Amino acid sequence: MSEFSRISVATALEQIEQHKAVVVDIRDEQSYASGHIEGSFHLTNGSLNQFMQQTDFETPVVVVCYHGNSSQGAAQYLAQQGFETVFSMDGGFEAWRSQLPFVTGSHD
Repeated sequence: MSEFSRISVATALEQIEQHKAVVVDIRDEQSYASGHIEGSFHLTNGSLNQFMQQTDFETPVVVVCYHGNSSQGAAQYLAQQGFETVFSMDGGFEAWRSQLPFVTGSHD
């Protein structure tokens, strides 16, 4: 598919747990280090090639930003690169942190 879908936090969690979706966080380094979804990949211009090489195009991808706006452009880009199932999480990390646990520190 060359389009992405917008999903809720609850649906994102379902994709992660049931479909082994990969979460990519496109926020800045400081925000990512302050808190992120456990197991998420910090996607930056510098880490994009690494992500593309290590992730199968069949793997569902959930893109997370601050509030669910910037993630839409990144999700569209990943869909255009050939990822088959790409989601933008509505509400972004702020919505996740208000509902679900997250981790701190810059480790993946």
